[in-house]
Parts: sequence; C-alpha cells; structure tokens
Amino acid sequence: MQSWLDHLADHPGPKYLAIADAIEQGVRTGTLRPGERLPPQRELATMLGVDLTTVTRAYGLAREAGMIEGAGRLGSYVRNSAGLPPADVTGDAGMIMPPQPGFALLGDAIHRGLAALLRAGGQSPLLQYQPTGGALRDRQEAASAYVARGVATGADQVVIAAGGQNALHAIMAASLRPGDRIAAPRITYPGLIAIARQLAFEIVPVAADAGGIDPDAVQAAAAAGAKAVYVVPTNDNPTTATLDLERRLWLAAIVRRHGLTLIEDDAYGLLPARPLPPLAAFVPERSWHIASVSKIISPALRVAHVRAPDAATAARLAADIHATAVMAPPLNAALVTHWLRDDSFADLIAQLRTEGIARQRLVAPLLHGLDAAAHPEGYHLWLRLPGDAPRPAEISARLRPLGLSVVAGERFAIEPAAMAPAVRISIGGAIGHDRLKGAVSALRALLRPA
Repeated sequence: MQSWLDHLADHPGPKYLAIADAIEQGVRTGTLRPGERLPPQRELATMLGVDLTTVTRAYGLAREAGMIEGAGRLGSYVRNSAGLPPADVTGDAGMIMPPQPGFALLGDAIHRGLAALLRAGGQSPLLQYQPTGGALRDRQEAASAYVARGVATGADQVVIAAGGQNALHAIMAASLRPGDRIAAPRITYPGLIAIARQLAFEIVPVAADAGGIDPDAVQAAAAAGAKAVYVVPTNDNPTTATLDLERRLWLAAIVRRHGLTLIEDDAYGLLPARPLPPLAAFVPERSWHIASVSKIISPALRVAHVRAPDAATAARLAADIHATAVMAPPLNAALVTHWLRDDSFADLIAQLRTEGIARQRLVAPLLHGLDAAAHPEGYHLWLRLPGDAPRPAEISARLRPLGLSVVAGERFAIEPAAMAPAVRISIGGAIGHDRLKGAVSALRALLRPA
C-alpha cells in the first residue's frame, strides 16, 4: 500500500474525507509529487474495502480543491501546481475567521444541501424576495433550535438577519433611542463601538475580569442611567472570557431588577462541546439573542437568527432589517435550515471545534510564559504584551505577511488611552498548521528574542 494511505484508519471522519485528506497531506508533505499518478478508483476501492462511490467522491473533492486532475482513461494525477504555497486568503485582517481544515465538510455540505434544495418542488420561493423578517420555514426551524437550548421561543419572535452585524445594528436601532447609554465591558467588540457612534448611543465602560463582565458593575451602570447591556457570553471577542452559570444567573437577575435591555451576541455559544444556557433562557422577556453562523460555520453565509423578547419587537426589528439589508440571502438561510434538519449543522460545528482544539494545542507551547488567554475550544487569543515588546501596530505589520491576523488591543477599547498594550490573535482562517506554527514562532521571537 502506498505510504500516503498509511494513516487512513486514524482519520475520525467519513472514509471519503479521510481519502481526500490523505491526498492533501501527501501533496503537502511531498509523499505525492506533482505529476504522480493515483491508483485507479476501482482499484483503490478494492484495496481499501470501500464502495467505488466513496473513492469517486474523495477524488472529486481533491479535484475541486485543485490537488489532482483527471486525464481520461489515463487516470488521475497530482496537479503540477498542487504543491505551490496557497494564495493569501486570510481575508479582512481585522476579522476572526473560523479555521478551515483540509477538505472540511463545509464545501461538500454546501454542494449537497443546495442541490437538495433546488431539486425540491418548492424551489421557486427561494429564488424570490422573502417575507419581511424571513421565510416562515426558516423562522420555525430557528425557533425550534432556541427551544432546544432552553429558550422558550415562537416563530413570531424570530427574525432572519443578514449576519450578526446586521442583526446588532437593527436591534440597537429598534430598541434604543439616540442618547441612550449601553453598558459594555471596557474591552469589547469593535462592531458595537462603531454602531453606537453611528446611531449616537453612549457606551458606558464597565469592569470585567477573567470570568467576563462584572454584574455588580452593570448594576452600577444601570443605577447611573444605562438602558441596555451588551455581552458576548461565551469566548468573548477579544478577551476569550466565558461567563459561568453562576454569573449568568447573577447578570440575568440584575437585568430583570433594573428593566435593562439585554443584547446577547452569542457568536460562539454553540462552539463548546457542552454549551452553557444562553442568558436569554433566564430572562427571556428582556433579551435580544443573536445566533450567527459566521464564527461557528462560515462568514460567507451571512445568516443570523435573532430572538426578540416578543412578537411586537420582532416585527420592529424585521422592518429595520428590511430597510437596511432587505433580507438575508434566501438560499443561504434555507441552507442553514436544511442543515439544522438533517444534523449537518452540528457536524460542521463539531469539525470546526476539533480543528480549533488542534490549533490551540499547537500554539500553546510556543506561547508558554507569555500572558495569553484562550478558550480551549476557540480559535483566537488575547495576548497582553510585556513592557519591552514592540508596539502592537508593528507586531501586526510584521506577522501579516506570514498569514497571522494580529489586531492591536486599542481597537477593542472603549477608552483606548486607558488600556495596557495587548493584541488579539486569530489562529483560524485558511492558514495551515505548519504555516501557523511558523508565524506564532515568529511572534514569540519578537516578544522573547534570544
């Protein structure tokens, strides 16, 4: 048996993915060289004891990824360009990109899901403008997903938004008035800061620690006139903090006691293998909950499910989304619904989680001795810089050509002048393990020169 097939049994996923991944690894390591002929599909199927369709599917994935090419009766060959370094596909340097493991399920899930949707007799509504707030089938499936997480929800409380940022903008516009004060951690998601400035809201910075936002600080902000509180409860962006169950209950009680509007941006809530209940489960009548797929599957889909406190506020939110974005992409929204129904949704998240864990384990030894925080199932880091470190902007500029996204901490600060030097590091995206290891090694050399 050829050496590039030696580790097929170690692959945790479906056999066709194992074969496709083995091809990729063979090309990356040089075990498979440009121009080398692969075994005929029928011969490989017999060799491995699998169906011919399994091998055909694996070769198809490898071909679509640009690793191999067919030459008719002559068989399949490694492409001459397959071993070249990948193009820079890190995207917006300021955004956290989900990790993209080799031959992930995502591309295949999109292909199969869209084919199934377009084969169905009811495909024509997917190719038209959608009802304000989203199609009923998508809102019903989203409501069921909320119920499964312990949040009582009806379809009339759900709105389908064009991504989490679109949802956050619409929530703030629909539920607050210019001049209103919003409590948020001193270091918070920059999208919130940008929207608040645009809509003339004031953000009140409140204390947070390794366990997340301090509920007592939120209570003090409410006593001083804050109308709302914004929180990323799981794997906060950028600090990676997660509210434990006790602090979630504590914060929910304060929201209810002071009549605050809770904006729960739960971008990473489903990423842990054992997710905690959303805050909305404890104070549903005061909660806006955003469940976006950007950070747990892919930002390319531009789909977020939003749970409103009631049907009336959901209708106001739907009107605002229609005015700004018209609708979420209908095919993508239907695709997410399809995945929720056939369990592909959970499978995709599980694969991303596994890759995130692998990357965290890869970089952890390289960061030993530095003041770095990370969620064990996440894929970004919050690194507080030592006093003699280069400036964050210089670190970012030095590491960007290596494929590592490093963002200066000031970008996340409500009061930039008051914060100590820090950077957020994304270890997701299309960067491979070897390149990631090299980039983080370069980071360490910048901070701890020999």
